Amino acid sequence: MQCTDAPYHKYYETSGSTGVPTPTPRLPADTIWNTVSVATIWSRVLRPGDRVAALLPSDVAPVCDLVAGVTEYLNCTMLRAYPFTQGICDWDRLESLFTTYRPQHVFAAPGVILQWTRLLKRRGRLDEIRDGVESLMLLGEVSSRSLRARLAEIWGARVIDVSYGSTETGTIAAGCEEDRLHLLLQSHLVEVLADGRAVPAEAGRTGELVVTTLNNFARPLLRYATGDLVTLRSGQECGCGLGLPVITVHGRDSESITVGGVPLSAGAVEEIVYSVAGVTGYLVQLKRPDGASARLVVERDVDFSGDASDLHDRLRKEFAGIGVEWTQITSVEELPQLNKSGGSQKNWKRTNIQWVG
Repeated sequence: MQCTDAPYHKYYETSGSTGVPTPTPRLPADTIWNTVSVATIWSRVLRPGDRVAALLPSDVAPVCDLVAGVTEYLNCTMLRAYPFTQGICDWDRLESLFTTYRPQHVFAAPGVILQWTRLLKRRGRLDEIRDGVESLMLLGEVSSRSLRARLAEIWGARVIDVSYGSTETGTIAAGCEEDRLHLLLQSHLVEVLADGRAVPAEAGRTGELVVTTLNNFARPLLRYATGDLVTLRSGQECGCGLGLPVITVHGRDSESITVGGVPLSAGAVEEIVYSVAGVTGYLVQLKRPDGASARLVVERDVDFSGDASDLHDRLRKEFAGIGVEWTQITSVEELPQLNKSGGSQKNWKRTNIQWVG
């Protein structure tokens, strides 16, 4: 698809993680609909005059523009401060900005927050930098509940999975103050694939998410299969009172692996890995597609002071609870940046898997 003739307002492209990057233009109406839809949910956390920092990329993809648009609509103060912007912002500049600007709400990918937390601990600056931060607003990747609980404990702040969607679809669900993603039914018709057939997205169903966009006028989508495995629940289960259906995103079905005959999604791995204190990243090394030989490498936090063998035993026990037995579990002081969830200069999850031998 080319966009040389369309009178579009903004131009974005998909990341190309599953194919060739695809143009996804926006008309003014597309942007306004998406911004207002998300703002109706985020306004339950963001107050007029609040200071917001967005540690998100501002080029090619729309995610930072979304945060900027919503915060402007809600009369918040907004700072763009992506720590991988060469020549403009890095970790040192980010540390300085946090001490002068003192954001109350921080939007970032989970992996960026993990890296930021490790760096601050290493410098002995976490206590000062986290002072005044009320909320960590995670988006850009799927995050596990155990990871959000760990970050909430470390930062002494509320941690919310605030957005789910894609460059193609716009925002499909937004997070409330109870850390639940609610489907934006005013913007999408939602279905799931069951036995190869699209069926209504009713509470209790699990399957690949299929959406039809209602407000993407520049590039409408009809029954677009997202590739993401999701579970749907009734909105009445959430204490926020919105009533909109709740969605849990498990990750891409194509990114699932098998370990010792047991199928594992990235979400299932992370739910256990990040439930164990002292772990800030992981890498799965596979020798065979059937997972008969599978090694789990975890990254120890910078202030980890326990016995590494106890850490490995705890992980082994937790995975045994779901029937998974690793050939080996080991740990390192630091994983390479691009082998960690949310290295930020990569696409979600797949670089947490490594084929060896």
